[in-house]
Amino acid sequence: MSGPRHPPSTPRFSVVTAVFDPEPDHLAACLASVDAQTGASWEHVIVDDASTDPAVRSLLDGAAGDRRTVKRRDINGGIVTAGNDALAAAVGEYVVLLDHDDVLVPDALGVLAAAIDRAGADPPAVLYSDHDVLRADGRPGEPVFKPAFSIERLRNHNYITHLVAARRAIVADVGGFRAGFDGAQDHDLLLRLAEVAAPFEHVPRILLHWRQAPASVATDIANKPDAIEQGRRAVAEHLARVGIDADVEPGAHPGVVRIRRRVIGRPSVSVVVPTRGSRGRVWGVDRIHVHHAIASILAAPTACAIEVVAVIDRGTDPVVERGLRRIAGDALTVVDYDRPFNFSDKVNAGIAASSGEYVLLLNDDTELISPCSIDELVGIAQQPDVGMVGAKLLFDDGRLQHGGHVYNGVVSHAMLGWHGDHPGPHRLLAVERECAGVTAAAALVPRTVHDEVGGMDPAFAVNYNDVDYSLRIRNTGRRIVWTPHACWYHFEHGSEPQPVSPAEVDALEQAWGEQLRRDPYYNTNLAPDRCDWMERPLQSGWPPYEQSADGSVRWA
Repeated sequence: MSGPRHPPSTPRFSVVTAVFDPEPDHLAACLASVDAQTGASWEHVIVDDASTDPAVRSLLDGAAGDRRTVKRRDINGGIVTAGNDALAAAVGEYVVLLDHDDVLVPDALGVLAAAIDRAGADPPAVLYSDHDVLRADGRPGEPVFKPAFSIERLRNHNYITHLVAARRAIVADVGGFRAGFDGAQDHDLLLRLAEVAAPFEHVPRILLHWRQAPASVATDIANKPDAIEQGRRAVAEHLARVGIDADVEPGAHPGVVRIRRRVIGRPSVSVVVPTRGSRGRVWGVDRIHVHHAIASILAAPTACAIEVVAVIDRGTDPVVERGLRRIAGDALTVVDYDRPFNFSDKVNAGIAASSGEYVLLLNDDTELISPCSIDELVGIAQQPDVGMVGAKLLFDDGRLQHGGHVYNGVVSHAMLGWHGDHPGPHRLLAVERECAGVTAAAALVPRTVHDEVGGMDPAFAVNYNDVDYSLRIRNTGRRIVWTPHACWYHFEHGSEPQPVSPAEVDALEQAWGEQLRRDPYYNTNLAPDRCDWMERPLQSGWPPYEQSADGSVRWA
């Protein structure tokens, strides 16, 4: 059955929904949320995929109208088939993907329209928003505040999910939903759209309530085990299409994949480690840090040719260099440094004396944890648009020291101090992802990129040198990526911050100003001056309530 269809003009948005036996009340709420849309022209295209519930069929019969088309399938074909039928019937400039039990906020389409209009002559091909979860008790909660477009994160898991709007012509060009990817059809479509239409535009507003029905992925992705395999296959085929040689396996967390990239050829990596031969006590044993830092790297298998460049301060105990020569042998180059301490200048001197295609910047108070770390970093850095790759760093007690930089009013490390094995909010510590910057305590940079940006700025002699370096690399248009699969211990003091002078703060502010407060990979709905993804007050989605004298609660 189909209702009359006489839109006054071609609508900007075609909301497309495949329906198969949802709870009638949930479907009614979905339909009502579309009808309530303001601020944009729209149509709603529904394909009923042979629902068996008479209440669903009756509800759809009554819902058809001038702005809503209802098409029926005689045989259930699955979400991909029904979704493609809906796409084929749509006529709008953009298609908006809406599940049959989800709910749009009243101005969702208006907010999308405003974002498109702000772009002017070059409107985005794909937009996505933040969302929250519509709980079983009918109240929204668990907001998901997302970063700006992150292709590495999208490869690791579908962090975008809902709400998505895409130019209908581009969706048609990539072939719509693909057969065989039921359950991961959205992820597969987003990856194919990213190949031709990235970057997507992120709208930092909750525009959709994702229904937490008992059998839905919003409740538990394990409800659809086939979706996990289809998602893995979608990522593997995407990587093959874009020329990344990698194996894709199920990840350690539901909905996340593990990408194992192959290193191309035998690239050379220069490990540049400035050192004064500092000593410390780690796990009850006294040590010269740099010896363990280099020995742990050289003991690990790698597909790369490793060169070690130690930049050693003049006056350092000779035992430090002797020990390095015993550990590294002919792979060692020593640079004598006889100027006042300046970390940036020492790094630049070490890189100038090195010969590697890639440079691993390394603090001397580190120790390798994951043997494959250098290959993990190089595998990501082989992409020509990647400017630097950072590693996961742990304090000696296993707490997280570095999960990527955050620049949102403070300069800090993502999720500083969390348990080192915690996946983090919305899996952000379990996946490879773009960041505003990464620490130079363990980071890989292509030599050509280092040379292009002019190296580290000696004006930042002690602090913020890696922040300035990261921002200059990003300003070339390259991506900075953090990976949890390359991992070191970093034995810097975990309880007290390094002293920072007002002059250093002023220099960083003068150089970067607003970029230190607008981290694209954070979110404006999250609390500023924090690094733990805590939302701003009143952003949880829960409505206000009043508590009576007898202790009972009345929700607004």
